[in-house]
Amino acid sequence: MAQSASNPRPFSGFEFMIAWRYLRARRAEGGVSVMTWISLIGIALGVAALIVTLAVRTGFRAEFVDTMLGANAHTTVYMSPITFTNELTGEIYMQPGRIADYDAMAAQLAEVPGVTGTAPVVKGQVMATSGGAANVAEVFGITLDDLRQMTRIADPTTALGNIEDFDRGIAIGSGIARELGVGVGDRIRLIAPEGAQTAFGTTPRVNAYEVTYIFTAGRYDIDRTRVFMPLTEAQSYFNREGVADEIEIYVDDPDRVGDWTLPLMQAAGEGAQVWTWKDSSASFLKALDMEDDVMFIILSVLVLIATMNITSGLIMLVKNKGRDIGILRTIGLTEGAVLRVFFLCGAFTGIIGTIVGVILGVIVSLNVDHIISAVNWFTGGGAWDASVRGIYELPAKIRAVDIGKAVALSLSLSFLVTIFPAARAARMNPVEALRYE
Repeated sequence: MAQSASNPRPFSGFEFMIAWRYLRARRAEGGVSVMTWISLIGIALGVAALIVTLAVRTGFRAEFVDTMLGANAHTTVYMSPITFTNELTGEIYMQPGRIADYDAMAAQLAEVPGVTGTAPVVKGQVMATSGGAANVAEVFGITLDDLRQMTRIADPTTALGNIEDFDRGIAIGSGIARELGVGVGDRIRLIAPEGAQTAFGTTPRVNAYEVTYIFTAGRYDIDRTRVFMPLTEAQSYFNREGVADEIEIYVDDPDRVGDWTLPLMQAAGEGAQVWTWKDSSASFLKALDMEDDVMFIILSVLVLIATMNITSGLIMLVKNKGRDIGILRTIGLTEGAVLRVFFLCGAFTGIIGTIVGVILGVIVSLNVDHIISAVNWFTGGGAWDASVRGIYELPAKIRAVDIGKAVALSLSLSFLVTIFPAARAARMNPVEALRYE
């Protein structure tokens, strides 16, 4: 059944026409146009700031996790420490657990469904020196095949040297190479406190190794402290002949790495412990989540403040258009139609401001690295300190869900704040509005 002319359907074309005309009211008609522009710019900046913040936070988390997983195993199996008592003194000693038959255990762990790779590892702390420079380093004894599994370490686009030469030397991070002033083909000395046992005690062990590979993992702390050594050489250097300290494991879904904890412990046997990458970064990841929530709330308040300008602009518009409202009501416009006209005025401002904000936010997010570089140039550097942030650049990752959250927030607030002034216009008495005209 066709809609009658006296009762037109909601949001008819004439309502959009009247709202759009009011929205473009000139400054001479009460400064409404100025208030509209202020509201629009405020909403656009608020939405843009929200999108950029969400993109940067998402990109930072993604880069942190990628560098973590690209240079480390997803989870690690190690044996519980062994405790024994000195019969003469009664003192209790604790010795780190070692894995004797590590090849068999690695093969057994590799049979767990979802495990994509295993790698026996020997670890130790050393002092790396070259010339007069020195740097503390953590040595990972690992095989060449297992080293290739680390995507950030084995990336030829960011590395110097040939990873295939690893077995005849060592691989070091670019930060260590920079601190010591060495390159591929140079030799550095590694000094370990756990050396040979003599009649006078334990003497430090000092060996010189050729640098055959220099990697850049993308993490400041890894590049500045990590050294990889062939497994057999590391066993000899750290007095670990025939044993490994732990077995590193890779799974097909690192985000669900906790699902493998119990199966891996059962496969490894009695005394085995599991430590995942989430365990090592739990506090940092929780801090990131908390910062994400806080930043979203703070920027939501800024968007709310911007949308409140719509209310003040509509109140001025209703006051200036009292005569028009009286005439429209006199010729048959219903209260609902008047409410929708002024609701559309505010909605137009919110929609246009949101669209502009999304465009601006996406543009800034895609060029955030260039913006940081410009800020660094203007301030003389220091805008992004890798030693504090852990990664070398400020990444941004735009997700549709983040843009959707910003758009939904902006539009919902814009529509909400227009209800009061629109309802006030609808309740205006046409007789009172035309009495003094």
